Amino acid sequence: MDDAPQLREASAKCLSQLNALLEHTLENNPFYRKRLEGVATHLPFRSLEAFAQGVPLTTKADWIADQQAHPPYGTNLSFPLEAYTRCHQTSGTTGKPMRWLDTPASWDAMLQAWNRVYAAAGIESQDRAFFAFSFGPFLGFWTAFEAAQQRGMFSLSGGGMTTETRLRAMVDHGCTVLCCTPTYALRLAEVAAELGLAGKDFALRAIMVAGEPGGSLPAIVQQLQAFWPQAQIWDHHGMTEVGPVSYQCADYPCSLHVIQDAFHAEVLDPERLVPVAPGEEGELILTTLNRLGSPLIRYRTGDLVQAPRDQVCRCGQTDPRLDGGILGRCDDMVVVRGVNVYPSAIDQIVRSHPSILEYRVDVFTLQSLTELKVFIEPQVGVTQPEALAAKLARDFQVSLALRVPVEVVEPGTLPRFEMKARRWHRL
Repeated sequence: MDDAPQLREASAKCLSQLNALLEHTLENNPFYRKRLEGVATHLPFRSLEAFAQGVPLTTKADWIADQQAHPPYGTNLSFPLEAYTRCHQTSGTTGKPMRWLDTPASWDAMLQAWNRVYAAAGIESQDRAFFAFSFGPFLGFWTAFEAAQQRGMFSLSGGGMTTETRLRAMVDHGCTVLCCTPTYALRLAEVAAELGLAGKDFALRAIMVAGEPGGSLPAIVQQLQAFWPQAQIWDHHGMTEVGPVSYQCADYPCSLHVIQDAFHAEVLDPERLVPVAPGEEGELILTTLNRLGSPLIRYRTGDLVQAPRDQVCRCGQTDPRLDGGILGRCDDMVVVRGVNVYPSAIDQIVRSHPSILEYRVDVFTLQSLTELKVFIEPQVGVTQPEALAAKLARDFQVSLALRVPVEVVEPGTLPRFEMKARRWHRL
């Protein structure tokens, strides 16, 4: 089958959306009017390549500096302030949290994106969803919750509940869908086992995870399905500043499709800032097509992905497919004795040992060299924890070609996480 007509149609639609976005933004948005000075003379762009060559990249530092210079919301606003009805903020661990505003139209565009995520997972109106999420000021699963309600689903908030209370609520209400981070899904399984609950006690048929790369890591998927064998794990990713970005491919587990109706995606070499070849690793660059209230144009996400191949996926989608999902973060990589080490690689190796409940990674400098040390907390009842540590150290050496010391800690020593896990500590 010739994929070319479908791909040309998708590209033409995207180009039309990009030109409309640029016209609207240049006319109404102070932040981009200054950044894109001179671009208006080139509109409309005749190709996606011309768009990439004619429009500069936007970085997180750019909009953070703008918010700091023009508090509290910055100048990336395409409408009067009274048009905005939602405010969320980034959940980063360093620096002051940054705010993001949405108009009702921009918010609805994000709900439509989450509806694509649900549709890809086969979630229907009769499903009953539980959201194991604190419902704080960051975007998180707010859009997932409201999109579920929009679909007519029973939607139960887990905000303010303990882990045990959440588990009891999932059982009592017969919830068929669970939305949370992969780390917290593992924690729920751990506590459920401690309470004497088994996977069969739950009605779950789908676990939708986001916030971390774990949903596309086979070892984590296997651990979750070991406890809930009847539930399929569905990965998804997004960011506060861009909204819901991707959904899991039905035919290629551990791969994500970028929602092309909502985003124009590029993959660039993070150093040279030129496109990488299909199948090669690079940084995901996104342009938000429908979030007109506070757009981001050619935004450097910092997410490392494998560049999609120019083809229609076996599942029938023209949406670009990122094999392996989010591979890591540009700023999270640590170079240890000449080896590039990503947190996702450590996570995959550790999670291949189901008897390890939790772990921590210390990053430190010894004699001017960057080093790692991993602390593990085995399950209660593991009779030879030191042997487990030795096996994990060997796995690190085989997979990473690095000697990484592994130390065992007592049960209950390491913290548990509801939102994004903070397992890496730079000393």
